Amino acid sequence: MRSNKPQLLKGLQKRIGHRFRDMQLLTEALTHRSYLHGRNKEDKDNERLEFLGDSVIELAVSHLLLSGFPCMDEGGLSKTRALLVKEATLASIARSVRLGKALRLGRGEEETGGREKDSILAGGLEALVAAVYLDSGYAEALRVIEGLYALLLEEMNGELKDQDFKTRLQEYMQKHRNTIPRYIVTDEKGPDHAKTFKVVITIEGKVYGSGRGKSKKEAEQRAAEEALRSLQEE
Repeated sequence: MRSNKPQLLKGLQKRIGHRFRDMQLLTEALTHRSYLHGRNKEDKDNERLEFLGDSVIELAVSHLLLSGFPCMDEGGLSKTRALLVKEATLASIARSVRLGKALRLGRGEEETGGREKDSILAGGLEALVAAVYLDSGYAEALRVIEGLYALLLEEMNGELKDQDFKTRLQEYMQKHRNTIPRYIVTDEKGPDHAKTFKVVITIEGKVYGSGRGKSKKEAEQRAAEEALRSLQEE
């Protein structure tokens, strides 16, 4: 078992970039239910805060994805958000700020490695975010979450840029051809709720690539990938 020592709380606040006005909220956020066994019934565990924090994180991550990835479609946004808010990701972020060191756990959890369990770390992070939200509002919670996710979002941005064939094609054209590719939708199939599109890319009147997709953007990306290969083979 470990109660919250002032230096642990001070260090955690510094690492997440938020100084609590209501320290009781922070204490509650760090209190696992196992810690309360046989203790003062007036104390609270962090499960209610965990419930709230789950929603706050999902909203904030949605906000960050919309602002940070303007070209990502709804399907991509949903899949990416699911990856960013899953238990393993939350636990990894909790480890990065050494949240486990500050948790209040019961003897049983302490002895079985509770400070490194994904479920306890993820729940603790959700509770901590909820505590920030209750302490200072959504804008502050968003700022803290943006900081917590900064490295992950930066890595994602780099990966997406590598996969953004339209951008790479544009850069190639500016460097080697001094012209711009033209994207033409040549076919649409299916009902409104399940359409597929075909796009071809022409450069100075010649077709260099084509692609199909469930959206025009997806079809354009696939066509751009094919056009890049064609240009590089010339």
